[in-house]
Amino acid sequence: MKRKKTKKEQETEVQQIVNHYFHTKGLSLEEIKKNAKKKKIVYSRFTRPAKQLLELAGSVEKAKEAINIVSEWAKSRDLDYAIETVFKKWLELGRLKPKEVVKKPFYQGDPMIWSETKRKWYVIDKDGNWLEFAGKKSDIKWKVIK
Repeated sequence: MKRKKTKKEQETEVQQIVNHYFHTKGLSLEEIKKNAKKKKIVYSRFTRPAKQLLELAGSVEKAKEAINIVSEWAKSRDLDYAIETVFKKWLELGRLKPKEVVKKPFYQGDPMIWSETKRKWYVIDKDGNWLEFAGKKSDIKWKVIK
């Protein structure tokens, strides 16, 4: 038989969710406390949505998992997110994936293109000319382009 949770235990679960949200934002518990004292963070503003998320998710673990999914999705797209974003995306959580990181090839700072028809790499110089790549594969640098 399940016993009814006391108010103290309920607050602890809500605090866990709020603290986890801030953790995904890159803040430690000490930073959260320090910012709350300086009034940079109004902690109480996050307790109501955290409580609603707990009710929606059914457990602290599922709520944290949902926050993680939304966090990764938003960060990969340079978007800001709040606990409320988890509600808005709740029905999409299974399909919400971080944006795929695309790496592009470069040789000495110039972009490269693979020609499927000629099966060769080409380096595009500053003037837009396609120069046949004569170096080694190890000379190619792969960079993440946003």
